[in-house]
Amino acid sequence: MKNYLLYLVLAVTLGSSLNTLGQQKPIDENLIEVGVVELLEDTIPMDLPFKNEDNETVTLGELITKPTVLSFVYFDCPGLCSPLLEGVSKVVEKSDLVLGEDYQVITISFNTSDTPEKARTKKVNFVQQISKEYRDDWIYLTGDQEEIDAITHAVGYKYKPQGLDWAHPSVIVVLSPSGKITRYLYGIDFLPFDFKMAVVEAQKGLARPTINKVLEYCFSYDPEGQGYTLQVTRVTGTIILFFALVLFGTLLFRRKKRNSADKTT
Repeated sequence: MKNYLLYLVLAVTLGSSLNTLGQQKPIDENLIEVGVVELLEDTIPMDLPFKNEDNETVTLGELITKPTVLSFVYFDCPGLCSPLLEGVSKVVEKSDLVLGEDYQVITISFNTSDTPEKARTKKVNFVQQISKEYRDDWIYLTGDQEEIDAITHAVGYKYKPQGLDWAHPSVIVVLSPSGKITRYLYGIDFLPFDFKMAVVEAQKGLARPTINKVLEYCFSYDPEGQGYTLQVTRVTGTIILFFALVLFGTLLFRRKKRNSADKTT
């Protein structure tokens, strides 16, 4: 009798947890204010002009002639931007692909207050691990709001002002030589194998779906509530569901084992 009561409690717990998780309504992509809306196989506008770190006006079409790893930051970011760039620097160093020959890296600031001089200073911090002969193949760009809006919209990168800073995701976007979006890699640490495959596929123009879509944010942002909070209900519900399933499975296994033992005796 006790076992059946315990199973009943577990069933109620599982049902409650599933209900809690089920109540999380899917978010309309059009309502997302901070995050990434993947636009695989779309082609970015190649005629957009930006300023490079030498204060020269260049278009994306002039720059993108090989597989390109694209990232978005702002130079005074107190959170994820520096770890993201550090992660790119490390995977460039570890990869057996050659920067400048097999691919290139472009970093664009989405802060219109950032200048080419600031870009040059920021760049110095993250190219130290790269051979000097290849450092020019990591290009830092700044631009006006119109161009920034155009490129971020084209790749589905969404950010939002938060006081003097911005809430934004941490992601790199891989482009083919023709500017087609072929891959998104999330986070601040990138595996050399994943990085290499993304570049190789970009060279062939092959768009691949993202397996790991775990996003990191500068500020914890809730698009539905339009606030910066931790999703406590969702996290708690997931934890309860996991442990309830483990306990339920353990009890069933023990019961079957006991029944088998009784039959043999």
